[in-house]
Amino acid sequence: MSTETNTLKSAKGSNFEVMESSGVPIKSWTKGVPFEDQAKQQLKNIAELPFIHKWVAAMPDVHLGKGATIGSVVPTVGAVIPAAVGVDIGCGMMAVKTSLSASDLPDNLHAIRNSIEAAVPHGRSARARGRRDKGAWGNIPDDVGVAWKELSEKFGVLCDKHSVLKNTNNIGHLGTLGTGNHFIEICLDEAQQVWFMLHSGSRGVGNRIGTYFIEKAKKDMQRWHINLPDKDLAYLPEGSENFDNYVEAVEWAQGFARTNREVMMNRVIAAVKSTLKTEFEAKVEAVNCHHNYISREHHFGKNVLVTRKGAVRAREGEMGIIPGSMGARSFIVRGLGNADSFCSCSHGAGRVMSRTQAKKLVSMEEHLQATKGVECRKDKDVIDETPSAYKDIDKVMAAQSDLVEVVYTLKQVVCVKG
Repeated sequence: MSTETNTLKSAKGSNFEVMESSGVPIKSWTKGVPFEDQAKQQLKNIAELPFIHKWVAAMPDVHLGKGATIGSVVPTVGAVIPAAVGVDIGCGMMAVKTSLSASDLPDNLHAIRNSIEAAVPHGRSARARGRRDKGAWGNIPDDVGVAWKELSEKFGVLCDKHSVLKNTNNIGHLGTLGTGNHFIEICLDEAQQVWFMLHSGSRGVGNRIGTYFIEKAKKDMQRWHINLPDKDLAYLPEGSENFDNYVEAVEWAQGFARTNREVMMNRVIAAVKSTLKTEFEAKVEAVNCHHNYISREHHFGKNVLVTRKGAVRAREGEMGIIPGSMGARSFIVRGLGNADSFCSCSHGAGRVMSRTQAKKLVSMEEHLQATKGVECRKDKDVIDETPSAYKDIDKVMAAQSDLVEVVYTLKQVVCVKG
C-alpha cells in the first residue's frame, strides 16, 4: 500500500449530518435513507476507540455488520482493526464498456447467461468425499495458472510465516465468483451501449487471512487486558509483529482480489464473444475498485490508515462503481474529492433486510416482478438478493450527491449469481 496524498476539495454544500459520541464525531450521509439504531451504535463503538483520526464517516448504504459497520470509513493512526476490513478482503467491482449496442444482443439472452456460467465457476456445493466444490476449479485452466504466477511467490512467503494459510482454497478460487451478493452482469447504459460488470473479492484465501488475524487481535486484547465496547473491534497496534504481518497479508489478498476480477472479466468477454460470434472491443472504459480494504492516505495533516468497509474511494476525478441489486440500476461515478468523507462514497445500496428476513418476507411473485426483463435466476434460493432486501438505490445516490457525480447509469439485462 503506497501512501497517497489527496488534493481535497472544500466541504461546502456537504450533505452529512453529525452524530455525537463519547469519542470522535460520526459524519453520516444518510438523509432520506434508512439508518438502523444498531448500525448507529456500532459506529459509536468505533468512534470511542482512542486512535480514530478526526471522525468516522458513514455512507448512505450503511447497515449493521460484524464488529464494524458496513458502509463505514474508519481513519486510524497507529492501529488497524482487522474486523473493520472483514473477511472478504479486497472485495470490489470491475466494469468494462464494450463496443456492442443493445441491437447486437439476441432477444433471448439465456444462451449468453449459460455461456458465462460455464466459463466462471460460481456458487458453492456441500463438500462430499471425492467431489470438488462447484464454485472452485477442478483442473486449473492455463489462464488461471498464468495469473497465479504473479501471486504465488508472495503467497509462499506468507505460508512460511503462517502455516494455517497453506491448505486454503487459493489458486482453486482464482477467477471464480462465489456466493451471496457477488454477481456478473451484462448491462445497458443510457445510450444502449453494452457493459460487463462483476463483483467479487479474495474468496476462500482472503476469508482465512481475515479470520486468522481477527482471532490474533482478540487474543492480544485479552493478553493486554484491554476492554472494548465490542470484542470484534480488537485491534493490532502499529509497531507490533502482528500489525506488520496483517498489513502484508492484506496487501497480498487485495492483489488476489483484483486479479480474481480481471481473470473473470477476461473469461466473460471470451464467453460472450463465443456466443455472439461477433468481434467487439471491451476495454473502452475499465474500472476496477475495491470496497473492503485498507489504504495509506493523507487526510487533514496526518498520514493515516483508511479502512473502507463497504465504501469506495472517491478522490476528485477518480472513477468508481456503485451497483444496485438484481433488478435495480447501477452507476459508474466520478469522485468529487469530498474531504469530510475522507474522499469516499457508498459501495452499493445497502441491505434493509437480513438474508433470513428476506427469505421469510419476500414472496416469489414479488421477486419475479422485481427481476422482470432480467435473464437471471428466479428461484427461492436467491430471494435474499431480491431488490426489496436493499435500500432504494436512487435515494442512496441522492444522499451522496456531494461525494460523486454520475457518469453512466446502467440497467442489467443478464445477472449471474452463485
